Amino acid sequence: MSKDVIERLSRYRSVLLRLKGLGFVRVFSDNLADALGVSGSLVRKDLGQHGIRGVRRGGYTIDTLIERLTDVLGVSGVLKVVVIGCGHIGSAIVSMYGGRRHGICVVAGFDIDPQVIDTEAAVPLYDVHELVEVVDREEVDVAVLSVPEEAAPSVMDMIRSSRIRGVLNFTTAHLRSNAQCLVHTIDIRMEIEKLFCMVKMASQQDAAADTDPHGVT
Repeated sequence: MSKDVIERLSRYRSVLLRLKGLGFVRVFSDNLADALGVSGSLVRKDLGQHGIRGVRRGGYTIDTLIERLTDVLGVSGVLKVVVIGCGHIGSAIVSMYGGRRHGICVVAGFDIDPQVIDTEAAVPLYDVHELVEVVDREEVDVAVLSVPEEAAPSVMDMIRSSRIRGVLNFTTAHLRSNAQCLVHTIDIRMEIEKLFCMVKMASQQDAAADTDPHGVT
């Protein structure tokens, strides 16, 4: 299953959870398509590849669809993660997901600053050198990395020596995946640039739509 498909399935599930929270019971592929900005046929193809099919004119039962997508994505139960680097980004993630939220729970944070470390906090903050021991004890397989760029390679070496198998990388360091540990990088600068490009393209399309075929406004 490609990264694009995984991302869409995850986004479908997120939309479904919101709809369920609003009291909806059924949903149509076109509803999910509109929410994601894709075609209804693509939604049906994504779901159909995993044996998930709706009822003609009846759509999908939201509870059943959430259950099937949860199984396909392997996100049942509480998804425990740790945050390495508790500066601005790291502390925000700890604060947001320090309690179970949408199935995600930050069980610990790590840093090198003694003023940040607090093992008695609601979400314990440990010295980064305790990483291997803590993630083993808490049975955590995924980490969020938000350390300074220059520290990222050495911290990544530490991560590879632990049981961590997936890293969400918020640093600007170029970190490679290998058979032992997958790395997914969130480049905020690149995402902002992409958004500016999309806004520019949308503006150009709007301008073109306001012009008739003969170039007369």
